[in-house]
Amino acid sequence: MAARFEALNRLWNTVRESSHDFRASTDVFPIFDIQKTSRSLDLEERGKANGSANKPAKSARALDDVEQQVVSKVEEEKATSYQILEDQFHTFSDRLRSLDFEGQFGMIRQANYSSLADFKAEVTIGEDELHGLRRDLQVAEDELEGFKEKHGLRRAAKVSSTASLWFKASIVVLLLLIETGLNGIFLAKGNAQGLLGGFTEAATFAALNIGSALLLAIFCVRFLVHRSWFFKFLGFAGLVLYIILAGVINLALAHYRELSASTFTDVGREVIQRILAAPFGLFELNSWTLLGVGLIFSIIAFIDGCFIWDPYPGFAGTQKRLKLARDSYVERKHELIENLREVRDDYNEKVEVIIRDLSQRRAEHQAIIKHRGRIASLFAEHQNQLERSANNLLSIYREANRQARTADEPRYFSSAYKMDRIIPSHPETEEWTDGSLAERIKSAQEELSGQMRQIGLEFEEAVKRYHQLDNLFPEA
Repeated sequence: MAARFEALNRLWNTVRESSHDFRASTDVFPIFDIQKTSRSLDLEERGKANGSANKPAKSARALDDVEQQVVSKVEEEKATSYQILEDQFHTFSDRLRSLDFEGQFGMIRQANYSSLADFKAEVTIGEDELHGLRRDLQVAEDELEGFKEKHGLRRAAKVSSTASLWFKASIVVLLLLIETGLNGIFLAKGNAQGLLGGFTEAATFAALNIGSALLLAIFCVRFLVHRSWFFKFLGFAGLVLYIILAGVINLALAHYRELSASTFTDVGREVIQRILAAPFGLFELNSWTLLGVGLIFSIIAFIDGCFIWDPYPGFAGTQKRLKLARDSYVERKHELIENLREVRDDYNEKVEVIIRDLSQRRAEHQAIIKHRGRIASLFAEHQNQLERSANNLLSIYREANRQARTADEPRYFSSAYKMDRIIPSHPETEEWTDGSLAERIKSAQEELSGQMRQIGLEFEEAVKRYHQLDNLFPEA
């Protein structure tokens, strides 16, 4: 997933990382304190002192030293406030640049160009993989059909499930345990080692009885249903061998039980002689019971072995290979489709975030422009306040001067001070107008939405192409 939609992921990461938190505040420019400034400049005392000396003279036209200090103080405050305004404008410019609409639009164009190609490449990779799996499935189908045609089979093979195999294996184990337990009780009475020796001998006979029946059923007798006469003969020979072994093993066990109860030496030789001379010469009911139980368990194990797989040799293995190939193909096809669905949904989710982010960026752009205009208005009002403050300070000085004078005051005392205004200008940057930005954002959002629809159509087409493989390579 990391390599898919690389351009889109870069764009999405910029959306997640962007942060334009700023606080709008009206307390930008400090309030000019007239009373404090008046006291610091000692305007009243200096006005009285200069008035007593009739300074400035009636003919004076320029501001005297005290008035110049007042004007300088106000101009200094204006310059300080303008520097604050400049800093604010630079901050606004940085925020506007950080919105980087041109970069976003460029990344959107790149993402629109590459994302569809990435998705198509993903589809092609999956299609190539499915093509190979479908060919493998066709080979397995041809193998099964060839096997059935060669051996004249017109039915489906019997394939045992894992649970069925475990059940049949548990039957064999259960037979071994039961036969060992039953035989062990009978044999323990005539065994020199007692119960332990009886169970050891019983386990040996049970393994030989059940094991021979199971092995002959699986590897020989099942060939009775084979089409080849050679294999049929092999199966028949296995059946005859099973009947002989089952009878001999269980008769030997019955005779062994009778002889072991009366003698502890050369029991094996005596058993062989009795089987050769009089195989059914059993004199005790328990011996006949051992014989019957052993034969029953042998027959059960024999039947279990015959049907543990399909009776026809090799048929179940061929059917199982086909099933594995089909399951592998179907499961992988579902995984690839689900993977494409996740890719499509991931793309759509990221695009929706980007679309919302464009609207948020436009709102931030509007807020920055509006805040910048409000700061400019505050600076203009601040200059008006500074001019009024200057006139108030001059009035304090002139009134004190006027009251202390004996000669006429200068004519300019009656004129108000006019402060030169600074017209603020923000740094030269290429800025979007709200109308053009709204139009461009709408166009970008439509492009992204169109790309979402195109990805959706490509997904549906991919699913059809995956399923069309079944038409290119139809099942038999």
